[in-house]
Amino acid sequence: MLTTDDVKRRARELGFDLCGVAPAAALPELARLDDWLARGYAGEMVYLHKQAAVRRDIRHFLPAARAVIVTGTLYNTGDADDSAAFVDDDDAPLPRSRQASRPPDSVRVARYARGADYHLVLAERLERLVEWMRAEHGSAIDARIFVDKHHVQERTYAAYAGLGWIGKNGCLINPDIGSWLLLAGVAVDLDLTPDAPSPDQCGSCTICLDACPTAAIVEPTVVDATKCIAYLTIEVQGEVPEPQRAGIGTHLFGCDICQEVCPWNLAAPITTDPAWQPRVSGEAGAAELWQRSDQELHEYVKGSAMTHAPLARLRRNLATIIGNAGDARLGAVLDAPGRGVRNAAHSAGAPIVADAVAWARRRLDADD
Repeated sequence: MLTTDDVKRRARELGFDLCGVAPAAALPELARLDDWLARGYAGEMVYLHKQAAVRRDIRHFLPAARAVIVTGTLYNTGDADDSAAFVDDDDAPLPRSRQASRPPDSVRVARYARGADYHLVLAERLERLVEWMRAEHGSAIDARIFVDKHHVQERTYAAYAGLGWIGKNGCLINPDIGSWLLLAGVAVDLDLTPDAPSPDQCGSCTICLDACPTAAIVEPTVVDATKCIAYLTIEVQGEVPEPQRAGIGTHLFGCDICQEVCPWNLAAPITTDPAWQPRVSGEAGAAELWQRSDQELHEYVKGSAMTHAPLARLRRNLATIIGNAGDARLGAVLDAPGRGVRNAAHSAGAPIVADAVAWARRRLDADD
């Protein structure tokens, strides 16, 4: 008979850094989604409203579920091109740049999106875990995997599975390896012994709330997505509201600030897993990327989670970064997407891009 320890051992062999088991139940924390949605915090993410009923109980995702296997995968590669923060004796966050000499238009890409597309990598590993369970069990098993895009509140089940606690920034924090974790798992009809939940260890710390440049963390564990840089750069399909563009800074795709400042990540381990080694570099400047053709931009993001954003959305973000750079000399490149080669950059003709370009020019002219 398969045990929880058996599953954990096989999960580690498949490349998962953490694994635990939670009960397949309508956990009380899942009901909080309704209030979060009612506050309008989901913004354009209409799919969350449509999935709300399923997300309240894992058994709506898999009716036969008796246990939820949750995995955590470390994706921290220790890249040196991030902004950092340190804490002084008064516990005040003091942002600084690790590379103060970097150009003002150097783009920032969330760490999870720099390596291989985690949706594909984790799904393949979970499928192998399910295949192994079926072979070991010796009879049919009803199982269904979930990786971010599926209708499951991963972090809630992860907390109940003992992988960590939900921090004030909304991320799951493990006391040993921090919060640079990709969560995924399997709902299964096996009677596995659940793990004990981890206690909350954030205490009175509010560094993540204080450090968020757009005040998106409205209260501990509650994030207003409509203010979050990750939402603005990835989820917003049209024009980013003008009052929020300056707050995007140099973020091209996603944001890590609330994790970078977290004390639990000060000594976070670094993964050597080839899947998460950067394919997308933050060393490139927005002006240089803007001048690439659509094909070259596609090659830049190929194989990463950044492919889930259309090229027009990426160009919109690049134009916004250029506008935020404060260097009027960069404005000239806005006339040359695809280096000015005819038909090389069709995405630059999208209305959302034209709007961002016009805004960037006005902002640069004002800074001149």
